[in-house]
Amino acid sequence: MTKTSFVPSDDIRSMFSAAMSAMYRTEVPAYGTLMDLVAKVNAETLSADPKLRERLEDTDSLDRITEERHGAIRLGTPAELAMMRRLFAVMGMYPVGYYDLSTAGVPVHSTAFRPVGDASLKKNPFRIFTSLLRLDLIADEALRAEAEATLEKRQIFTPGAIALTEKAEQQGGLDRADASRFVTEALETFRWHDKALVSPDMYARLHAAHRLIADVVSFKGPHINHLTPRTLDIDLVQARMPDYGIAPKAVVEGPPTRKCPILLRQTSFKALNEPVLFEDKDGSWKEGSHTARFGEIEQRGIALTPKGRALYDELLTASRQVVRPAADGSNAAEYDKALADAFAPFPDSWEAIRAEGLGYFAYSLTEKGRKAKAEPETSLDALIADGLVQFDPIVYEDFLPVSAAGIFQSNLGDDATQDFVASPNQQRFELDLGAKVLNEFDHYAGIEQASIADCRQMLTAVQAAE
Repeated sequence: MTKTSFVPSDDIRSMFSAAMSAMYRTEVPAYGTLMDLVAKVNAETLSADPKLRERLEDTDSLDRITEERHGAIRLGTPAELAMMRRLFAVMGMYPVGYYDLSTAGVPVHSTAFRPVGDASLKKNPFRIFTSLLRLDLIADEALRAEAEATLEKRQIFTPGAIALTEKAEQQGGLDRADASRFVTEALETFRWHDKALVSPDMYARLHAAHRLIADVVSFKGPHINHLTPRTLDIDLVQARMPDYGIAPKAVVEGPPTRKCPILLRQTSFKALNEPVLFEDKDGSWKEGSHTARFGEIEQRGIALTPKGRALYDELLTASRQVVRPAADGSNAAEYDKALADAFAPFPDSWEAIRAEGLGYFAYSLTEKGRKAKAEPETSLDALIADGLVQFDPIVYEDFLPVSAAGIFQSNLGDDATQDFVASPNQQRFELDLGAKVLNEFDHYAGIEQASIADCRQMLTAVQAAE
């Protein structure tokens, strides 16, 4: 078999993303309602802003808006995390960033598996925020041992998924038939199971320790707990959710509303209370329920440089020193105002964000630039001033720990926040993962520098041709 007969990993990822979306729509009908709402808002936004549509089209980014999804899973053991890394690699998804959520009262640390190249992201930017349970944060030693024993017994991957992952690693890819089987087998890992692995009593004790611990330990696999579409106007989606019979969380997580969106804004609807069967000590099945899966929506803005991210973190901290969002949403208006006021120092034009070095941009030649001469030593600013080069914000593809924790807590219940000893340990996580996580800032800087190099090469080519 030749390498050229293999299905590109980007195509396998697209196949898997579509299959996941179809499965989740069946399992959680409200997700379909959410997709309809987001599609309508996006269409209205593009219709009202022809310039936005034009820039998205010119940068090959328009099609990805409707295709874009991110999901989230929670794993129980290092072995599960290591195998998940190998499975996602077949789809061209790699671990980017390290997140310690124990600092926000959630007993996990995480990474995001996603494509990393510009072309792959434009093809399909599917990403899975993947968390590993911190069993060491369970204070009850006996419960910790029971939870560990339960997790060690389960196998979340089908034999077919494991075999095809190994085959892809050995061959360097999969042919069309194997790729189709791989998607079918891999999908089983993320399916919802309504029969728990634990007794009603153990579930209650896990739940008392933390609802997320119960969610990870009690089931056969890491059911996808949300699948998130991308909107171009999250405030409009938030306002319209009640009209579609969906109750949104009280506040949108992340930065405030801006003309030039930065990083990531997220909202969601409340988690579903779903029926579950628990096997009692006598072998009988007892009816119960579990709350975990919810619907999330996101709006993505520009990726910030380390300088921009430091300013963002400083302003977010300042806003929360004035007022923190109440779990019941009682101070939502007060919080939104404090957030907007705190972020006044952050520039709200692309020109100012670029001039101050706060965000990453992709550069391209204008129509004039495609026909013009330019000396190799001409500065980038001069090329822009002369109308030869233009710039567009690079989309932030990653996540925000505080926002992720806020989404978790709002959907796990008002009493879900608990005190854990924060112990950031990226080295330990990477050891469990079996690989280093990629640095997001290096990734964005690489895309920016490559776009500048392309512009200079094309300008030189124009000059040489004449």
